[in-house]
Amino acid sequence: MAAAGVLIGLVSGVLVVAYRLGIEYVVEFARWMYGQIRQTPWLIAPWTVAAVAAGLLIARMIRREPMASGSGIPQTEGVVLFGLKMRWQTILPVRFIGGLLAGVFGLSMGREGPSIQIGASGAQFVAHRLRSGRREDMQEHYLVTAGAAAGLSAAFSAPLSGMMFALEGVHRSFSPAILMGATAASLTADFVSKYCFGLTPVLDFGELPKLPIGQYAWMLPLGVVAGLVGVLMNRALLGFQTLFGRLPAAVRPVVALGLALPVGLMLPQVLGGGSNLIALAEHVGGGMDGGASRGLQTAAAGFDSVHGVTEVGLGMMALLFVVKMLFTATSFGAGTPGGIFMPILSVGALGGGICGLAANQFAGLPAQSIPLFAVCGMAGTLSASVKTPITSILLTVEMSGTVTHMLPVALAAFIGLLVSDMLRTKPIYGALLERYMKQHPNDPAAGTDEARMPSKVGRGMMEFPVEMGAPADARRVRDVAWPSGCLIVGLRRGESEIVPRGDTQVRAGDYLIVLFSGEDAPVVRKAMDALCRLQR
Repeated sequence: MAAAGVLIGLVSGVLVVAYRLGIEYVVEFARWMYGQIRQTPWLIAPWTVAAVAAGLLIARMIRREPMASGSGIPQTEGVVLFGLKMRWQTILPVRFIGGLLAGVFGLSMGREGPSIQIGASGAQFVAHRLRSGRREDMQEHYLVTAGAAAGLSAAFSAPLSGMMFALEGVHRSFSPAILMGATAASLTADFVSKYCFGLTPVLDFGELPKLPIGQYAWMLPLGVVAGLVGVLMNRALLGFQTLFGRLPAAVRPVVALGLALPVGLMLPQVLGGGSNLIALAEHVGGGMDGGASRGLQTAAAGFDSVHGVTEVGLGMMALLFVVKMLFTATSFGAGTPGGIFMPILSVGALGGGICGLAANQFAGLPAQSIPLFAVCGMAGTLSASVKTPITSILLTVEMSGTVTHMLPVALAAFIGLLVSDMLRTKPIYGALLERYMKQHPNDPAAGTDEARMPSKVGRGMMEFPVEMGAPADARRVRDVAWPSGCLIVGLRRGESEIVPRGDTQVRAGDYLIVLFSGEDAPVVRKAMDALCRLQR
């Protein structure tokens, strides 16, 4: 697993770096082009024609390969958890071409979600080359998880976050075998990324001021706000996806690209993933070092030409917040290839910055603490939306380059998660996966019983962690209605390996090792997942 992880890290790292470079260039081109259109209005006509042509091409590509639409993270989860079939041969070209076309016109979509699927596709390519040839490799879903870790690691230059997201958000298991492959792939991909882009993190926060202990009470209302923002973001994304679903599939990307034109002309700061907005939100309150000041100047580039100001007040922050959220929802709802990971982070940072500015103006919060509010708001919103609190904390810590702020960031992340749970909000990627499987019941890639592709003869093996409160928890093996077509051949409890018998009691934290025939994989995965996970 370690050797395969290194190989996957190299392959996936190169693919993601190429995608990351392309997206950065085309988004910069989009901002430049909209500036040219403002100065030369007659360019609107050819630009509109190009947008229509690009939208129709994107619609045709995602109709042929629906697994490459949207974020890519839900599809990767489906491959790992439910045995969906992923065709790396078609996913990779659609991801690259569709993502770059969306970036040319400035859609509010990030590269991180697609990078995870690109990494998983690279891992699938490697797994097929390592396959024995006579039967399906029983560890392929482990390798796909490692590829997902490599994808996020290379996209963010954050190896710990990539590894943790693959475990917490994709595979939802902390098996040592999975951990070994994901760690090796994530670290290798991070090396490839840093070799190409340098050692500076994607979101370089600079020198963040420390939050005094007496101001930690602010994390309670900030966490609540961040949780509400995460819930609102999820509902906007799902709501606009439903709204776009009423339109013909061929015109959905055309509508999204058409909406990008007025947004790009009037508020170009919301174009692209949103890393510039994160820098703006985190440095709006002062307390910056020289590097942070340069980051603010970069984030505000082009702002003077549109609004004539460089100081961003509460009203402008609120405007950026609303437009970014709505523009992200319209861009994603059309099904165009692109991610929502970075837009969620940027909306959370704007929400935290707004809270910090409001607390500064109306409650006397020191201006030096406002940047940390933006950072904590970002972590809380991501945790509430994606339901991955550990990843949210690690990502923020890695990007800030210090553990000094881990406690306030963790407070905001877990309070945001609590608010999201109290409002019964599903994880955004889980909800999107459910929709995908319902919308494509006859797609061979969905892996359903009715449309399952012919399987190779052979057997496979999977591990399933038992969660506390799951249907199988605290029950004897013989008392559980295990799915047909599988056999419980092992049980791992801590460092001990147990051969289960009928009277062996299954406990929360156990890992069940399941043997199954290749053709029964999709059914077994779904049934075992229902037995071993807490039904929420």
